[in-house]
Amino acid sequence: MIDGFANRPRAVTLGADKGYDVADFVEELRTINVRPHVARNTSGRRSAIDRRTTRHPGYAKSQRIRKRIEEAFGWIKTVAGLRKTKLRGLPKVDWSFTFAAAAYNLVRVNRAGFPGGDLAWVRRP
Repeated sequence: MIDGFANRPRAVTLGADKGYDVADFVEELRTINVRPHVARNTSGRRSAIDRRTTRHPGYAKSQRIRKRIEEAFGWIKTVAGLRKTKLRGLPKVDWSFTFAAAAYNLVRVNRAGFPGGDLAWVRRP
């Protein structure tokens, strides 16, 4: 899927979770001019992501953004109840996901402390 974006004069980055921290995958990305911003898997084995990748400030920024995105999907699965949806059909599930994502955005606005962000009714006890 990244091949269409890899043929650029500047390197592009690809963020992924620690399941993609495999030497073959990381080397293949590097050969097609893609920077692998993959989370390091340090549990019981050596990581394929070395210091030349992790020393750049862009790697840390990429990991923070990835965490923020995964928090949203985690909230949608647990709080919004979409881990096991009770709806059938793509239009209904699509509507339900859109509604849950909008609710998550309201919760984020409230936590960020924006003016007019008094959404105490959104919080769950």
